[in-house]
This record gives sequence, structure tokens and C-alpha cells, in this order.
Amino acid sequence: MRKIKIVTIILAIIAITMISFFGIYVPEQNRMKNKVGDYAYAMDMGGSRKVRLKVSTQTKETIKDADGKIVKDADELTDEQIAEKGYVKEETPYNSDDVKNLENYRISKKMIEKRLKKSGTDNYIVKLDEENGDILIELTENKDTDMFVSNINTTGKYEIVDSETQEVLMNNSDIKTVTSGYGHPSENTEAGVQVYLDIEFNKEGAKKLEDITSKYVEKHHDDSSEEDTTDTEDTTDTEDTEEKTITMKIDDDEIMTTSFEEPIKTGKLRLSIGTQTNDADVLQEYINRASSVSVVLSDGKIPVKYDLYEDEFVLSDINHNDIQMGKYIALGIVGLALIILIIKYKSRGILVAFSYVGYLSMLLLTLRCTNVILSVEGLFGIGVVLILNYMLVNQILKVENIGKAYKDFFVKIIPIIILGIIFCFIKWTPISSFGMVMFWGIALIAIYNIIITNSLLKIKAGKEK
Repeated sequence: MRKIKIVTIILAIIAITMISFFGIYVPEQNRMKNKVGDYAYAMDMGGSRKVRLKVSTQTKETIKDADGKIVKDADELTDEQIAEKGYVKEETPYNSDDVKNLENYRISKKMIEKRLKKSGTDNYIVKLDEENGDILIELTENKDTDMFVSNINTTGKYEIVDSETQEVLMNNSDIKTVTSGYGHPSENTEAGVQVYLDIEFNKEGAKKLEDITSKYVEKHHDDSSEEDTTDTEDTTDTEDTEEKTITMKIDDDEIMTTSFEEPIKTGKLRLSIGTQTNDADVLQEYINRASSVSVVLSDGKIPVKYDLYEDEFVLSDINHNDIQMGKYIALGIVGLALIILIIKYKSRGILVAFSYVGYLSMLLLTLRCTNVILSVEGLFGIGVVLILNYMLVNQILKVENIGKAYKDFFVKIIPIIILGIIFCFIKWTPISSFGMVMFWGIALIAIYNIIITNSLLKIKAGKEK
């Protein structure tokens, strides 16, 4: 029975190790996807992207009629046609002089930082040039960087306007939250997955939405002829009322024009992004688009319009080959240290060696699942906790009393524990990376060894007795 318990624990350790080093792959949208997340590397490990935003000096052209109303679909009119119709062409700067001030520059910087955080980018630096309003952003290079940079200068101006008069009916001030998601809109899963955007409005916005959706309803055309036998004339009633529609805009770009089947009283508006699809690449594109829009609209619009002036990739001093070489060297040192334990403590050393490999695997899994940002200092932290764990298991084997070994070990490393916790709260990535690695590493040392290492040695000791 004891042998079965030992084999079960060892098999569990092997399974954890396989997951940690190779991942878990499951079919998702016609392809295999690793459900174990990637490591989050700091800029000194994975390279970085430097982006400079400049306050826009561009202008927008509008064509208005004699009453001062914006004329739709007038872009293709020639200057002669515009003059003939009595229209006026105006060039308006995106940023008026009263917008370009230090307060708005600071607000813009804070909103960009919020967008970075909501997009899942934790490792970034945002600087503001208070002289001219330029914003310099440096962020870690990863698979989502291009998508973020492509939307970084979007102001997030949201409007629902009357399609005919261009009267603004709703704007950013009416929005409470914006989220994105996807799923099958019906039980027919073969039709594909639909990506959607959910906009929840605040109390005032919900009332506006109900009023708008009551007014801008679909008109059903009824062309029916009815003969009145009591009259000598045939009369034909033809209802052909022009349908009133609204247009939804983001940064003055039209997203959709629609009317509504019935009033919306929930204060929530669901918008479909793209069409239903089973194509994994197309679906991911829709998901990215919906996610970008939700991030852009969640915190209101940036008061200053910026232009993307500079977008530069900066290579890391440490390349992929250096990281791989470091891994092999570290694994070689760990393997040599475990061989020493096995030679010194025989069968008990073998069990502790298995346990040690399990600890390493659990540590790497924890760092990936908790999205700890790994800098060079973070890698050094991994080396430190591996040495600490080796010292503990060696002490356990030596004294054969895990309680005494724990007491002696943790009393000695109290300063290290305190230092690690303090480092976690420092906002400088190299130091916080080291601190987070130390925190999770020492927490795992305490929990893992009392559960796994202690269990293996107790079962072994019982077997020998």
C-alpha cells in the first residue's frame, strides 16, 4: 500500500512537470491551443516598443448647408456643385487652441495608462513632455503590441446621431461600462460564433436610450389598395413614411446605421462585431477588434487628439539563444545538485530529488499563471529560491525531523522574506519582478514541502519500519 502511495505521488509530480514544461493543448476553434499561459517577460528580456504620440495639427473638412447643418454624403461634390447648392466648406482643426493645455495633456496621459492596464499590458512606461504635450510610451513587445499600437491614438469619441440631421443624441458621458464577448447566438452551433460588444449606459443614458429606441423604430411599409364600394372613386391608401435611423460613430467614423424593432428599457445595447464564423483566424480578428473598442470606450474620450509620430522596436540585449543557454546551464546545475543528494542519502535522496523537480515545475507554473513579469532580476530570484529550497530539503534529510528543519530554516531567512515582500510593492519592474518571484517561491517552499516532501519521507520511513 505504501509503495502504491509513493508511486501515485511520483506520477503526479511527473504529470505536473510535463504540464509545466510542455503545456496542456486542447482543441479550440479548429486548432490546438495551449491552455497554460506564456511567461511575461520584462522589456530587458523580450524587447520593447517605443511609441511617440504628437498633438495633432490636422484639420477635418465639413460641408454645411445654409442653415449651418452638416451635409451628409457631400464628399464627392465638386467645388462648383457645393457653391451651386449654397453649401459652405469649412476646415476645422481637431484640436482647438483651448484644448491644447497642460491639464488636458495630463488627462490624456492618465487615460492612455488606464488603457494599457485594461489591455493586460502591465510592463510599460508612459512619459509626458509638458512643453508640447508629446507622449512617449515604452512597452513590452508581445503578440498584442501591434493591436494596441494601432489603436493607441484613438480618442474614443462615441456618438449616436440622427442620420439625417446629425444631431448628437448620445455621447461618452452616457456610458457606464463597455465589455466584449462571444458565443453562439442560437442552438445551431454550426452557424458559427458571434462576437459582440455590450454597452451599458448610466441612469441618464438608459433614459435617453429608451427615448431614442422608441422614436427611431422600424417602419413597416403597407402598400395595399382597397376599393370603397360606397364611393364612385377608387381610393388607394399607401403608407410610405420615411424611416428614421440613427448612426453610431467612433472618432467621427460611422460604425453602423440602424433603427430599432422596439424600445430598449434595460439600458444595455448589444452590438454584433463582424459576422458569425467558425474560422479561428477571422474569429480572433473580431475578438481583438471588440476588445480594442471596449478598452477605448470604457474610460471616456481622450480630450486631445494625437497622431502616431514614431513607432520603433528596440531589441533586447538578451536574445532567445541566451535565454535557452541559461535554462540549460541552470538545469545542469540542478541535476548535479540532485545527484549529490541521491549519492549521499540513497533511496531517501531519490524521493527528495523527485520532490525537488516537482517544486521547480510548480514554481514555473505559478509564475506563468500569476503573470509575474520576469526580468533579469526575476531570473536571479528563481535561482535564489531554488537554492533556498535545496537548503531546506537537505536539512530535512539530515535531521530527519521536518518540524525542526522548518523552524531552523525559516528563522534564518526572515530577513529575506521581509525584503521580498517589500520589493513586491516597489513600482520599478526589475525590483518588483525579483520580489514577486521571491514571494511565490518562498510561499511554495513552505506549502509544497510540508505536503509532498514530508509525505514521501513519512511513507518511506513507515515502509522501512
